Amino acid sequence: MPVIGKIDGIVLRMFFGDHPPPHFHATINEYSGLFSISSGKVITGNMKIKDQKLVESWMNNREKLLMKMWNSQKIVNIQNQSDDSISKS
Repeated sequence: MPVIGKIDGIVLRMFFGDHPPPHFHATINEYSGLFSISSGKVITGNMKIKDQKLVESWMNNREKLLMKMWNSQKIVNIQNQSDDSISKS
């Protein structure tokens, strides 16, 4: 799965053709979580609460970017981007 970002050792990935709802995967060491793009919350996983909160905070201003990526199926590393950086096209 292509990497879309990293936070303090947590690797964030998105896989196209994956099952609904729109989501991405987060992993750190042996822990992982599946995060809903629309709710910004963990769907399933065994990540530590502090790591879940880091991912949720990272998602806070990236929902539009993540949905655009999910819908277009074009991978972009959005590590340092926010929804404010979406070009008006």
